[in-house]
Amino acid sequence: MLWTEDIPVVSEKDKNGKLTEVTIIAGKIGEVTASAPAPDSWANEPENEVGIWLIKMEANAHWTIPAASLEVNRSLYFYRGTTINIAGVTIESYHSVDLLADQKVIIENGSKDAFLLSLQGKPINEPVVQHGPFVMNSSAEIQEAFNDYRKTQFGGWP
Repeated sequence: MLWTEDIPVVSEKDKNGKLTEVTIIAGKIGEVTASAPAPDSWANEPENEVGIWLIKMEANAHWTIPAASLEVNRSLYFYRGTTINIAGVTIESYHSVDLLADQKVIIENGSKDAFLLSLQGKPINEPVVQHGPFVMNSSAEIQEAFNDYRKTQFGGWP
């Protein structure tokens, strides 16, 4: 369970004194590490570099996303603000961008506070089968999930 008081926040000011705050739900930034994930989670293995960060940037702030390994997939979702600029490309809110994880990425915020979600991690590299609300690795597992649901209604939850 994640409790607000246990979730670390990294605060950095740029050279102009503009603040960026990063809430680390999973993963780490520098020496600051999120609370331990579930023991059987993919995120529990540090070499998978799973990261879930909520980023809040003041208007006109600059912040650098640290580099990760080449194998890591990294996406940035810009969900509130006016614009951000990454490597000379202007991105409007309600858009996302896939980033090269093995390079530092400088985000330049526009004229209003910006709110972003960063997701990253090494791919699991397993097959994915989805049907209805269930996601498994094979059609047989999907069928088993449906059977379990029919029998127990998710363990009898109302």
